[in-house]
Amino acid sequence: MNTTVADDGEDDVSSITGQYLARYRGLTTGAGAPALLPVTGAQRRFALVRALDPTGRPDLVPMFFAFPRGTVDPSRLAAAARRLVSLHPVLRGRPAVVRGTPVLRMAEPEVPVVRVRPRPGEDAGAALRRVLGAWSPDGPPLRLFLTEDAPEGGREHSVLPHGGGPSEVLAVVLDHLACDGRTLARIVEELGAAYAEGPRARPPAPGEVAAELAAYRDAVLLQLDAEERAESPGALAYWGERLRAVRDRAPAARHGLPTAGTLPTGSTPVPPTDSTPVPPTGSASVLPTGSASVVLPGSAAGAPFPDLLDACRSAVRVLYGPGHTVPLGYPWGGRPPGAEDVLGCFLNTVVFPAVTDPAPTGSEATADAWWEDLDRADVPFDAVVRAAREAGSGWSGRLDGLLTVDDGAQRPSLRLAGVEGREVHVDGRPVRGPFAVSVTHGRELRLRMVWDRAVTADRTALAAFDALTEALRAKAQASPAIG
Repeated sequence: MNTTVADDGEDDVSSITGQYLARYRGLTTGAGAPALLPVTGAQRRFALVRALDPTGRPDLVPMFFAFPRGTVDPSRLAAAARRLVSLHPVLRGRPAVVRGTPVLRMAEPEVPVVRVRPRPGEDAGAALRRVLGAWSPDGPPLRLFLTEDAPEGGREHSVLPHGGGPSEVLAVVLDHLACDGRTLARIVEELGAAYAEGPRARPPAPGEVAAELAAYRDAVLLQLDAEERAESPGALAYWGERLRAVRDRAPAARHGLPTAGTLPTGSTPVPPTDSTPVPPTGSASVLPTGSASVVLPGSAAGAPFPDLLDACRSAVRVLYGPGHTVPLGYPWGGRPPGAEDVLGCFLNTVVFPAVTDPAPTGSEATADAWWEDLDRADVPFDAVVRAAREAGSGWSGRLDGLLTVDDGAQRPSLRLAGVEGREVHVDGRPVRGPFAVSVTHGRELRLRMVWDRAVTADRTALAAFDALTEALRAKAQASPAIG
C-alpha cells in the first residue's frame, strides 16, 4: 500500500475493505452459495477482539432495569423478545469466519430469558455479574436475565431498589457485534411495545422479515462501500502520520481476577456507596473493576467534545506518566446515506492520540486536530491500525482508554405493561481495556470512570479521575461520589 500519496479521492485497490468485499462476494456468488451476511468495519473490530480473547469472550452491552417485584412476566417477556428478534436480522445472526472471512450466519429466532436465583450472600448485582461472567461465546446475541433482590443481603435496597420496596432487576444484554449506541433505545422501545401487546402479539409476517433482511444487507453493503471509499491513500497517510508516535502504554491484564490482598501495588479498597454493589462481607474476592462518578452542572449545549478529550488527556497523564502518546478510542459515525435505519453495529471507533506532555496544546489546537480527524473518521479501525504500523508506530491496535458520550434525553427507557423500569448500574463487571470514561449530557453532566484493577491500582485510578474532573471544573463544580 502506498501511504505517500496525498490525494484523498484516489482509489486503493489493496484497501482492507476492498479485500474483504472481494472475499465476501466470492463466498456468496453462484449456485449453492451459503446465505451469509457481510459485517461492517466496526463488527470486524469486535470479531477480532473476540478472537484474540483467550476465552473467546465478546464485548457485552448490558442494560439493567429495576421494577417492583412481580412486574415482569417471563413468558410474556419471552414472547415479546422472540417477536423482536424475528424481525431484526442482526439479532438472529451468529458470527462466523468462513475461509478467513468474518460473516454473520442467520439462525432461528432465539432469546433466552433466564431467571437468576442469587446464591447465599449474593445480592442482585452479584448474581448478575456471575451470570454475565459465564456468558457462552456461542448462542444468540440478545439474552435476558431476571433476578430478585435479596432481603437477607442487607444492601440491595440501597443499590437496586424501585421506589424503596422489594424489586427485581431485568438485564437486557447484547453482544456488541450486534449493536451500537444508536440501537439501544430502539431495542428496549420495541421490546416494551411487543410486551404491551401481550397474548395478542403476533410474529412478523414473512414479507416483513424478508424486507428487513434485504434492508439490513443493503445497509451493511452501503456502509462497506463508504468505508472502501474512505480508505484512500491520502486518508491512510493522514492516519499513519497522526498515530506514528502512538505506543501501547498499559500493561496487559493478568489472567484471572485479583483476589483480596493481591491488588496492584498502591491499591486501596474503594469504600462502597449506594451506587456500587460490592462483594458480600467475608468474600475471598474483590470486584475486578473499580469505578468513580461525579455530577457536574450541565449546559444546553453540553461539554464540547474537544474539552472532553483534553480532560481525558489529563487522566491519561496521571495513569501513564508524561512524554507518551497513548491510544484513546471513541465511537463516531452513523448509518450511511440512503440506508434504512436498521438495527446493527455501524459506529466506527476513532483513535485520539492522547499526548501526555506536561504542557498540553490546549482545547483550541485539540479542536482543530479533532475536526481534521472527523473528516477521515469513516476509515475503518483495522485499516487505521495498519496505516499507523506502516508509518513506523509500534502500536498493537489495543486501546489504552475509551470515551463514550451519550445524550441523557435519549437514554433507553423500558416500560413493561405500563410500569417504567428505572435504569440502574451494576458495577464491577470486566471492562475491555485499562479504563473507560462515559459522559452523559443533560440538565446535568454525569461523568463516570471505570478501570481494570488487574492493570491499574485504585489509588492511581482515583488520582486520574480527580485530574479528569478538575479539567472540567472551570465551568462547573461538584463533589465526586466514589464507588
